[in-house]
Amino acid sequence: MKTYVLLILLALTAFSVDAQRGVRIGYVDMEYILQNVEEYQMANTQLANKVQKWKLEAEDQESTIQKMWADLNAEKILLTKELIQEREEEINALESQMKDYQQDRFGPQGDLIRQRSQLVKPIQDQVFNAVQEIAANKKYDFVFDKSADVVMLYSDKRYDISEQVLRSINVTRKKGDRNDTNSALDEFEEVDPELKAREEAYQQKKEDMANDVEARREAKLKEIEARKKAYEERRAKMLEEREAKRKAKLEERERLKQENNNSNTTENEGEE
Repeated sequence: MKTYVLLILLALTAFSVDAQRGVRIGYVDMEYILQNVEEYQMANTQLANKVQKWKLEAEDQESTIQKMWADLNAEKILLTKELIQEREEEINALESQMKDYQQDRFGPQGDLIRQRSQLVKPIQDQVFNAVQEIAANKKYDFVFDKSADVVMLYSDKRYDISEQVLRSINVTRKKGDRNDTNSALDEFEEVDPELKAREEAYQQKKEDMANDVEARREAKLKEIEARKKAYEERRAKMLEEREAKRKAKLEERERLKQENNNSNTTENEGEE
């Protein structure tokens, strides 16, 4: 659809311009420009480091949850049905929090998309300003972005003004005109209140969750130890009672045997 609109605009312009002058068209390659702006590369490296940290945090959460399931399966034999259900609900809640974290970081409205957009925007603004100046000075009728949605089946290199745009950006930087046009790095490092608040809330939530999990784990371990101790005490008492009964039976048997022997001895003496 955008291609059709582009062709219609070109056709209309071709008919409307002065017949003695052809339509002047240029284009820029935004990807090429981004790869050659130092501030963008530095900020992009910072973003890559953040993304790696987020991935490690997500993997750590997943590993913790897997261990909790494994521990629960190993301890089920010692737990009541109510305790098992409580542990399962706890782990399911952590799984839900993990999915929320992944969505907040990597989802369509997550931090990765937001910060990548924040990173590119100042460069796009610089490119726009440079294109406006170049187009006005050299009287271009149209300037397109080669890396955008517009389909360019063929593009002659002589109409590529990307290098001119880069030179214009560099000149602006050298002149020290950084108050009106911030670099990508400066813009990227500015504090976004919403992102900062979400980051602080996540860190607090992470600490609270870790403390809660540790407290629950300690309580469960104490409970398990108490159950083990009670079981061992009952077992020891049962063994003692069994041993006492066995000894009592042996003593009773010995007593009966002795009485029988005494009785036989008395009978023999009476016959004599």
